[in-house]
Amino acid sequence: MRTEDLIKALDADVRSKAMPLGSAWRMAVAVAAVVAAAVFWLTIGPRPDLMVAMHTMRFLSKFVFTIALGVSAFGLIRALSSPGAPTARATAWMALAPALVGVAVILELFAVPRAEWGTRLVGSNMMICMAFIPLIGLGPLAVFLWVLRHGAPTRPVLAGAVAGLLAGGLSATFYAAHCFDDSPLFVATWYTLAVVILTGLGALGGRFFVRW
Repeated sequence: MRTEDLIKALDADVRSKAMPLGSAWRMAVAVAAVVAAAVFWLTIGPRPDLMVAMHTMRFLSKFVFTIALGVSAFGLIRALSSPGAPTARATAWMALAPALVGVAVILELFAVPRAEWGTRLVGSNMMICMAFIPLIGLGPLAVFLWVLRHGAPTRPVLAGAVAGLLAGGLSATFYAAHCFDDSPLFVATWYTLAVVILTGLGALGGRFFVRW
């Protein structure tokens, strides 16, 4: 059987599932959000001054970054889970979150004295960040890997890694409501490293649980 015929057969199989893949992904995001919210509220919860912090641009910008990551990863993983689906546009959108963070970091470097750069980068909660973004994201990652098995990704390791990025964007969004470090330097460093952990776990999950 030629590769093109195999892809068409896989695509037909995906479309014949009891639940359409698009519906499965929407349900998965809803379930993952509930799981992430439960872990968040049962462990660290929001920061005490949340209502005050919500009036500051630095605090709100964190959600712009994390939501941009989650939305772009969602678009890409939906494409990757369907054989033969175009991925170029969705892949290009993955540059949005890093670009936004990069612009914010540059603006902060211009606005903040050089002597404060190290303090802003290290922050006060880097170990909590590194621990809880992966912790909050583990449940959602498991949900997303399960949906990938419902589809037929031709690049399971890549699809698993994007599942980790999606879980990371979701978990980082919840964690941002707890985090006292609102500096883009902190977010660019420690949020990124925490999401990379989930990305690596997702790639491993794709390698061992999603392949067909």
